[in-house]
Amino acid sequence: MLPTLAVVGGGVIGLAVAVRAAREGWSVRLYDPALGSGASWVAGGMLAPLSEAWPGEHRLLTLGAHSLERWPEFGRSLGTNVFTASGSLTVALDAADAADLRTVAEFLGQQGFSVEMLSRAQIRELEPSLAQNIRLAIHAPTELAVDNRALVTALREAASQVEFFAEEVTDLEAINADQIVVAAGANTASLLAGMPVRAVKGEILRLRRRPSAPPPPTRTVRGSVHGRPIYLVPRGDGLVVGATQHETGRDTQVTVAGVRDLIADAERLMPSIGEYELHECSAGLRPVSPDGLPVIGRISDRVIVASGHGRNGILLTPITADSVSALLAGDVLPEAKAADPSRFEKVAHP
Repeated sequence: MLPTLAVVGGGVIGLAVAVRAAREGWSVRLYDPALGSGASWVAGGMLAPLSEAWPGEHRLLTLGAHSLERWPEFGRSLGTNVFTASGSLTVALDAADAADLRTVAEFLGQQGFSVEMLSRAQIRELEPSLAQNIRLAIHAPTELAVDNRALVTALREAASQVEFFAEEVTDLEAINADQIVVAAGANTASLLAGMPVRAVKGEILRLRRRPSAPPPPTRTVRGSVHGRPIYLVPRGDGLVVGATQHETGRDTQVTVAGVRDLIADAERLMPSIGEYELHECSAGLRPVSPDGLPVIGRISDRVIVASGHGRNGILLTPITADSVSALLAGDVLPEAKAADPSRFEKVAHP
């Protein structure tokens, strides 16, 4: 008789864990009342650990880099192409931003990662649709982007051996399974008392290129406007623009202010974006831990948590699936030790 596993949460993390476990001989049940409809459906899909690096956050950088290395094989295992871009540009609009980019580049070099600094002319040569007043950029050619919705669909199709239940779990003790993986995203804290994972709202726009509009960039483009981070991620027919960050509880309504800021900031990076069709405005809840690292590890003989991925859920999907696979086999993945929940004092042990 096969060992039984219950996965609570059907975003990309829960789906990837379920698919991997089923392939490794577990009888898997996945519980989610709205499969793949949360932050996974709203996400930008950037796989950009280098572009998002900052001095002092070396553990997150290392974890993200290990997961990025796994992405090509992980993507191939899905049987369909979910990638939308290769390479990232992080750009500077003024002297202060340029100084920050040099700081990031120096930090990355100290950690053993190589990126290229591009001049104004080199930026325009690579991405002619970007603003002419962009003065400096970091080019990370190994970074990728994926279509998050294609990823959700591909994982769902790969989960043919998984049994799905459109139910909300409120009590882990009521689940009849040998092992339980809690991958409930922003709902994790309601299932595990003391688990320090909070919800942070993010608003995102999806734009479609109209026939008269210039083509979008071929790489992911990141920048900062008035201290607000902004990114443009290529999609087949346009761009994803994101993302705001607000701690507003469970609110997932899109606000006028959020849309206004995203469009205004995106125009600073790509002036012609105003010619695109505003196709969709959406918001999701990122599950965020106090130190920005995910929470992946065993909290009892029966329960494993895989949550708190913040803005890096898509990026960290492969290494999370690998880590949970190791835990289910009675082992620990060395590359994911920084995410162990034991670093927090008050974590419930069901």
